[in-house]
Amino acid sequence: MNKKVGAKAKVKFVYYCSKCGGESRKWSGQCGECGEWNTLLEHQVQRASSLAERFSGFAPDPTVQMLGQVAIENIKRISSGSAEFDRVLGGGLVTGSVVLIGGDPGIGKSTLLLQYLCNIGKEAEVLYVTGEESIEQIALRAQRMGLDGHSMKVMAENRLETMLEIAHKESPMVLVADSIQTFYSDMLTAAPGSVSQVRESAARLVRYAKQSGCCVILVGHVTKEGALAGPRILEHMVDSVLYFEGESSNSFRLIRAVKNRFGAVNEIGVFAMTEQGLKDVSNPSAMFVSKHGAEKPGSVVLATQEGTRPLLVEIQALVDDSALANPRRLCVGLEQNRLAMLLAIAHRHAGISLNSHDVFTNVTGGVRVSETGADLAVLMAILSSVKNRAVGSDLIVFGEVGLSGELRPVQRGMERLKEAEKLGFTRALIPAANKPKFGSKSGGSNLDIIAPRRIEEALEIFDV
Repeated sequence: MNKKVGAKAKVKFVYYCSKCGGESRKWSGQCGECGEWNTLLEHQVQRASSLAERFSGFAPDPTVQMLGQVAIENIKRISSGSAEFDRVLGGGLVTGSVVLIGGDPGIGKSTLLLQYLCNIGKEAEVLYVTGEESIEQIALRAQRMGLDGHSMKVMAENRLETMLEIAHKESPMVLVADSIQTFYSDMLTAAPGSVSQVRESAARLVRYAKQSGCCVILVGHVTKEGALAGPRILEHMVDSVLYFEGESSNSFRLIRAVKNRFGAVNEIGVFAMTEQGLKDVSNPSAMFVSKHGAEKPGSVVLATQEGTRPLLVEIQALVDDSALANPRRLCVGLEQNRLAMLLAIAHRHAGISLNSHDVFTNVTGGVRVSETGADLAVLMAILSSVKNRAVGSDLIVFGEVGLSGELRPVQRGMERLKEAEKLGFTRALIPAANKPKFGSKSGGSNLDIIAPRRIEEALEIFDV
């Protein structure tokens, strides 16, 4: 039977997982790809229109080349005017790339972009498109920060097609969409912020960046758990994913690169929030390590590695008698599961049982440490608090602790020692495998290297 003339085509839907981006033809309570519950969200399937075909494809003339003949010098970078921000990006913004920046509300995402776009606008064309604020609000913020607003173009718009049309006319080198959850396309009937709208808007902006060579910066909202809102596939579509970290009560802000196709992953940039905006912190180790008037138990300085940068942070621990049947184990800036593992190691190999004690650990300055090289410092801070004996303010510690009590080496140990030496530390407790080959001194300086092989030896040295 022939279809009736003018009959509307049946609307088709698919379901995408907000955690892993997996696709399903029908809804179910559990994602078949990652196993998460209640994460499948509806997405309307639309046929490609002439407008979509206009932006389809990443390269207009695909060609096959030998890998050794590819001209990599064609990759150009745009400096933001900030050494810390350029470090996170791998040297600056790459033309034709797409950068996704996420963070808690009010942490400084719009302030950061406004500040650096004004710097870039002095050298190249920039366009700031806001879907949340009015241009008057942006102008007031720029005036409060003392920025020159004549070097940056701004527009308030939520419709994706209008933004792309104006971007084609203006041809900016840097385009900012703040935020991606507020834009919508006429091709979809879903509301702004839905999975389908976020997915379509991001895909169209990625196509525009690859075709025009413009660097596109997307600002994204985050969920209660701190992950980027929207489909997980959004992170796979872009070239770089940056997370803003920090507490609103703390003046320090950290930008961490969790994905970067043009630089190192887990690279961080450290900033200080001031009345004039975000300022670079050139020596973050000196800022995160406090100088106590006297040595205090439960405090250990850790030499960690964030990307290509060695960083010194202070690990604090407090162990106290618990009145609860299940004592509390609280971590701030550290992994909860590794704390439970370290407490078991302390019981088995050091003979210290904390089954009736509350254990609190903290990384000062709002820094988050996830590497295994912090194990030894955390364990030494806990045991120092238990015995109420300080390990010394001139000591830095790093090393991974195995389940059998052995101390395992960490990467880039020499760079960590040099950073500690630069800040005036005189002793270092490190795994034996990280000990320099030229003796107990680091590079002929006054840094004494103490390199035990097991956790029992480390405790005997300091008599903790």
